Amino acid sequence: MSAPTVAIERVETRPKSQRVPVIVLIALILIAPWIVYPVFLMKALCFALFACAFNLLLGYAGLLSFGHALFFGAAGYFSAYAAKIWGWPPELAILGAALTAAALGLIVGAVAIRRQGIYFAMITLALAQMFYFFCLRAPFTGGEDGIQGVPRGRLFGFLELGRHPITMYYFVSVIFVLGFALLHRTIHSPFGQVLTAIRENEPRAISLGYKTNHYKLIAFVISAGISGLAGGTKALVFQLASLTDVHWGTSGEVILMTLIGGMGTVFGPIAGAVFLTTLENYLSQLGSWVTVTEGAIFVVCVLAFRRGMFGELSRLLKRPL
Repeated sequence: MSAPTVAIERVETRPKSQRVPVIVLIALILIAPWIVYPVFLMKALCFALFACAFNLLLGYAGLLSFGHALFFGAAGYFSAYAAKIWGWPPELAILGAALTAAALGLIVGAVAIRRQGIYFAMITLALAQMFYFFCLRAPFTGGEDGIQGVPRGRLFGFLELGRHPITMYYFVSVIFVLGFALLHRTIHSPFGQVLTAIRENEPRAISLGYKTNHYKLIAFVISAGISGLAGGTKALVFQLASLTDVHWGTSGEVILMTLIGGMGTVFGPIAGAVFLTTLENYLSQLGSWVTVTEGAIFVVCVLAFRRGMFGELSRLLKRPL
């Protein structure tokens, strides 16, 4: 068997090796609301999708953004405003939020990808902070109060989302699965392989004829759009869009989720998001000490699991996760 044939077979079998974890993930999503409080699960799913979107940028394109809360929070504001002021149905409000985040991603990405490393990270942080102060001062965002009392509305005009938490949960679950499927397909496509090549050795990718800045910009837009999908959904779940979602702390949280779960793995960001969301939920009584506790746990996880939880598990099982 020739070397090219072996390489082709490896690319084709990699997605197949993840069928069982995907089936397990979907099964857990289906049965979870009958065991755990649905509102907590909806928050976990929103942040899991946010972390998966961020992982596309950091884990596969090698771009560390310190300002991804910009897209998450901006989408939340758009979704909340469209649903409350314009009276849009939930599906259109969330879709509009995702498109708005993708458009912002195109603008921010076009500026940021001109630099690499810490300079790229600082540009994204600066732009995110600019947007934070814009949201603080703009009259239509509600300032420090945010946009409250956002109606969940009727899905497709007949399914009431605000009546039963289970109904809203399965709506959020469908959005998560669709977003995750898009990211999964992107990662395992030729485009995803080029992103990995750029992360590993960008000069070599350039020498092979790839316009690396174009690929990085597309990855940035996809990541921003899916982040916006998560942010717009979260605003409807909690019926609130606030400054917390555009704060730099939210950008830091999604970085922690990705690193703890496993940067560059498919399922790691989901595990990291669930882990941190659970931690915040059970340690909320500690007040300001929650951040200190999270930091200590993060240090322990980094020292014990240098590849993240799923990164170490993938190494032990010798299969991509």
